[in-house]
Amino acid sequence: MALLERVSTLVRANLNDLIDKAEEPEKMIKQVILDMQNQLLQVKTQVAIAIADQHLLEKKQKENEDKVAEWMRKAELSVDKKQDDLARASLQRVESYREMSDSFKQQVFDQKAQVENLKSALRQLEQKLTEAQTKADLLIAQHRRARAVGKASDARLAMGDGSKAAAFDRMKRKVAHSEAVGQAKSEIAGDNMEDRLAALEKEDRIEQLLAELKGKRGA
Repeated sequence: MALLERVSTLVRANLNDLIDKAEEPEKMIKQVILDMQNQLLQVKTQVAIAIADQHLLEKKQKENEDKVAEWMRKAELSVDKKQDDLARASLQRVESYREMSDSFKQQVFDQKAQVENLKSALRQLEQKLTEAQTKADLLIAQHRRARAVGKASDARLAMGDGSKAAAFDRMKRKVAHSEAVGQAKSEIAGDNMEDRLAALEKEDRIEQLLAELKGKRGA
C-alpha cells in the first residue's frame, strides 16, 4: 500500500545525506520531522482501522462457525426423526457455511498479516522519528557553527584583500597629511601673533626712548 511505501522511504532515508544535499539544512530538518510526524499519525490511524477490521472479521468467522454447528444439529435431528429430505437440506447449509468458513479463515489470516505489517512500520517510524528529533538540534547547531566559521573565513579573506589594504594605507596617509597641514596652520597663526606682539613692544620702546631723549634735551 502507498502509505507503507512512503513510511519505508522515510525509514530508509539517511538524515545526514538529506542535510548535506539541502540548500537550506535547517528548513530540510524541520520538514523531515514534520513529514515523519504526519506519516506516524496516518500509520496509527491505519493500525487502529486494521485492528477493528480484524476483530470484525473474527466476529463474522465465529458467527459462521456457529451456523455450521447449528445446521449440523438440525441435520442430526432430522436423521433422528427419519426426515431425510430435511437432513439433506440441513447438510447443504452446513457445507455452504463451511465454504464460507474457509474464506473467513483466509481473510482473517491476511488481515492479521496486514496489522502486523502496519505495527512493524509504526514501530520503525517511531524509532526513526525519535532518532531524528534527537539529531535535529545537534545538526542545526552544527550547521550554524559551520555557517559562522564560513562567514569568519570570508571576513578574513576580505581583510586580506590587497586593494582594501591599499585603500586603508591611502586613507592613513591622507589623515596624516591633514594633521600636518592643521599643525602648520596652527604654527603659522602662532607666529603671526608673536610678530604683532613684538612690533607693539618695539613701538612702545621707541616711544619710551623718545620721551627720555626729550627730557634730556629740555624739550
